[in-house]
Amino acid sequence: MKESGHKSNAAGLDSLGIKEAKEVLWNLSPAELVEEAIKNGEGALTDTGALMCDTGKFTGRSPKDRFVVKDAKTENSVWWGDINIAFDPEKFDQLQAKMVDFLKDKKLYVRDAYAGAHPDYRLNLRIVNTQAWQNLFCNNMFLRLTEEEIANHNPEFTIICAPEFQADPEVDGTRQPNFAIINFTKNMILIGGTGYAGEMKKGIFGVLNYILPHEKNTLSMHCSANVGQEGDTAIFFGLSGTGKTTLSADPNRGLIGDDEHGWAADSVFNFEGGCYAKVIDLTREKEPQIWDAIKFGAIVENTRFYEGTRTVDYTNSSVTENTRTAYPINHIDNAVEPSRADIPKNIFFLTADAFGVLPPISKLNASQAMYHFISGYTAKVAGTEVGITEPQTTFSACFGAAFLPLHPTKYAEMLGKKMEENNVNVWLINTGWTGGPYGVGSRMKLPYTRAMITAALNGELNDVKYTKHPIFGVEMPNTCPNVPDEILNPRNTWANKEEYDAKATDLGTKFVKNFTKYASYANDEILAGAPQVEVTID
Repeated sequence: MKESGHKSNAAGLDSLGIKEAKEVLWNLSPAELVEEAIKNGEGALTDTGALMCDTGKFTGRSPKDRFVVKDAKTENSVWWGDINIAFDPEKFDQLQAKMVDFLKDKKLYVRDAYAGAHPDYRLNLRIVNTQAWQNLFCNNMFLRLTEEEIANHNPEFTIICAPEFQADPEVDGTRQPNFAIINFTKNMILIGGTGYAGEMKKGIFGVLNYILPHEKNTLSMHCSANVGQEGDTAIFFGLSGTGKTTLSADPNRGLIGDDEHGWAADSVFNFEGGCYAKVIDLTREKEPQIWDAIKFGAIVENTRFYEGTRTVDYTNSSVTENTRTAYPINHIDNAVEPSRADIPKNIFFLTADAFGVLPPISKLNASQAMYHFISGYTAKVAGTEVGITEPQTTFSACFGAAFLPLHPTKYAEMLGKKMEENNVNVWLINTGWTGGPYGVGSRMKLPYTRAMITAALNGELNDVKYTKHPIFGVEMPNTCPNVPDEILNPRNTWANKEEYDAKATDLGTKFVKNFTKYASYANDEILAGAPQVEVTID
């Protein structure tokens, strides 16, 4: 087996069963991987030097084809259901053997890396890819090793990713030919039949979401994080479209990370070594940091050139709305490296409430914080997805249900304990509608939202008077620097106050009904954070 590159002296591929391959290229540099990708016909260079690649049939994750092996280790700990779909351990072994056999005549790209910028919670990784651009993706997204570290690297978790390999559902136990399967006993992820590189990133996120809370009593979070010049850390939770990336990208604050973090006893730390950002309709004016990060070494996925040029047309959604870029975090000027900072003083839950009910900023007590954390609310508006003609509620537990191997209440209770121990302020920020629902009211102005977050970070809301929301019970500041007083209480912005009351009651009812699936696991403190509405459960 021909091998080249920077190889670990501590561990080869034998333990995976890979003893034959056409060629194995170990830990190539970004320049070498770009060269390999172009030589293989996997992509093309853009005029900024980024590598443009397509992910094939799958332009996003396939949640229904994500499995977790159910065995003695996971049977009584994993939150089984539609998110964590059980997979037979013998079928896993069978599929691994078939994949290894498939790789015998392939050129393989091996990446040694790690996840977790905190030395006490570091997870050593090895990724085996059949495509050079996907190995570059792993170089960008995971934390990078020095040559000395590579020489002594011993992986604790391994990904084998072969987009060209397809399972036989009737024989292999998968739903379709594509799959992503986590095995916590064998410390391995198998990915096949899909070229969407995000499956690798989110696979390791799922692994850390199990290991850290379950085995190391450390909270894992789907959030962005930044830090001020005085060392004050802030974290931002929010689903797609709520402003998580935009609001955490502050030129006056250092970026710790944009997506995945852990909260240890002494610090908040990034799991990753890069960013994976959406680029649909990207402009330098809207997102200057992301725009400037898309240079040599970065990847753009499923984008298209302006005809006759090598210039990316970010308005082009002919392949997918989910066009993305992957780049190392050091492509961001104000990135913090190593990606760690002090315990947070402020937590922001971001929601785009299309019903115009929630205040633009409100302060949550511990019960409300845990309740809203488990709820993970936002709203989709008309035009965001086919078939949506009016606002629809969206709830995703812990603002990332798709990646949680444990029950959501586990993460919420840990968050509540962290808040209590560290006296953290928790704020609910509505980046959605004011003055009425979508179609009647207007979207909250970004400068106002930024001003509210800045006021919270600077402690300017500590001594102002507050008003309690009648349904949600959260505390609304009566004044905020650089924000008109009249928009701080959403009821005041509606022409018809009775309509507001009815809509607020309706949204509160939706929260309570959604929470019924968690209620039996939740303690009294969490349940105390519910909206004050009378609900009849069918």
